[in-house]
Amino acid sequence: MGNYIIRRLFGIIPLLLGISIITFSVIHLAPGKPTDLQTQLNPKISQQTRERLEKLYGLDKPLYIQYAAWLKRIIRLDFGTSFTDGRSVRAKILETLPITLMINVLSIIFVLLIAIPVGIASATKQHSWFDRFSTVFVFVGFSMPSFWLALLLIILFSIKLGWLPISGLHSLNYDQMSYFQRLTDFGRHLIMPVFIGAFGGIAGMSRYMRSNMLEVLNQDYIRTARAKGLSEFKVIYKHALKNAVIPLITILGLSVPGLIGGSVIIESIFAIPGMGRLFFQSAMSRDYPVIMGILTMGAVLTLIGNLLADICYGVADPRIKYEKN
Repeated sequence: MGNYIIRRLFGIIPLLLGISIITFSVIHLAPGKPTDLQTQLNPKISQQTRERLEKLYGLDKPLYIQYAAWLKRIIRLDFGTSFTDGRSVRAKILETLPITLMINVLSIIFVLLIAIPVGIASATKQHSWFDRFSTVFVFVGFSMPSFWLALLLIILFSIKLGWLPISGLHSLNYDQMSYFQRLTDFGRHLIMPVFIGAFGGIAGMSRYMRSNMLEVLNQDYIRTARAKGLSEFKVIYKHALKNAVIPLITILGLSVPGLIGGSVIIESIFAIPGMGRLFFQSAMSRDYPVIMGILTMGAVLTLIGNLLADICYGVADPRIKYEKN
């Protein structure tokens, strides 16, 4: 296992290099330049001023030279400075990353707490009314756009009923609240973003769990366990569940990119100062250093998530051996 982890860690380096080359090229192919927002809206700015700004940002050089300069900085963990406000990109990412990770982790926990029991119940009560209802829920979850659902929830729970806040992470009088009131206020602000982030995942994960459980329940060792007189509870939760959950580990690792990408929509709708909203604002302003920093961080988190999924898969299933042939 140790040798496998070391090989995978070294394998991440060329993957990150390839991802950075592709993303660096793609964002520079997009129409518009970072200097356009600063110059086109001001008729007094001359062509010479535009050229000086491009030279200041290093945009006058060939693309491969710009990439080489960026790569040289990134090796030192220097993401550069933002074009919009001159702040350090690393500081902006570290400021917003914990918020995005917190929402995504809570969404994953919520998905697992709901999807696994729903999938088990659907498999053990196949073709029942609950199974049919969960099937309809899956189709609704897959087909409903998250931004549309978010707007509906805002209209219902925030505008009509007034139960939940519309946006942000804190109320205006947050500083005057007691500790318990602050905790409650923070939780109320997270209810809708976490639910929206987990809604699609619950639909998909419950269906995967149902399929895996049905496959496991048809295995010979399950029939043997029942023939021995074991209770249905022990058959399902002691013998079948452990093997049915194993494929979900890989699916969970592969869902990391989707969670990070979904943060852009959720944080923009609810005005949450996370990494997703920062990425959207940076993309609109063509802030190349911030865009590259966030994409690089997202790639690192995705590759680490896949590595952890493979490791957990090997731990959960002793039949898998990560040994070099």
